[in-house]
Amino acid sequence: MRSEKKYLIEEVSRHLKKSDYLLITNYQKVTVADVAALRTKLAPEQAEFHVVKNSSLRVAAKAAGLPEFESMLSGQTAIIVGGRNASGAAKIVKKFFDDTKKLDIKGGVVGGKVFNPAEVVRLSELPPIEVLRAQFLSLLNTPATSLVRVLNGVPQSLVNVLQAKVRAAA
Repeated sequence: MRSEKKYLIEEVSRHLKKSDYLLITNYQKVTVADVAALRTKLAPEQAEFHVVKNSSLRVAAKAAGLPEFESMLSGQTAIIVGGRNASGAAKIVKKFFDDTKKLDIKGGVVGGKVFNPAEVVRLSELPPIEVLRAQFLSLLNTPATSLVRVLNGVPQSLVNVLQAKVRAAA
């Protein structure tokens, strides 16, 4: 294998190791200024936008043990990787597409599962990770709160009856 090709594959492999997700896009209509703006928007999510060769991505993905997504590797390909918030990165990419109509979402790989473009859009509609964590903790807390209310109901009812008895006697 030529050293240039080996270097490109190693570079893509380093990018793939940065996160648990990979968003795949077609950047054909995107200008350099658009890429700079997108990279700035992705920075708060610690996500990165990289233009890659399809053949290099194919080899690096296979070496990384990612599922097969050959159908997404046509045309000009760019990937978004990095950070821990796939939903946040997908949200930014979708908004960029809606605003500019330039970046086409080909799909992605999240948590070892291949996502088609519609699933990436649904991923972008999820609330931020902090909100999901708060909702999850609320769900865990609800049964305990309900149990405490039920257990507190019997003594509270007894206290109410005794107070009513005291008022009636007075």
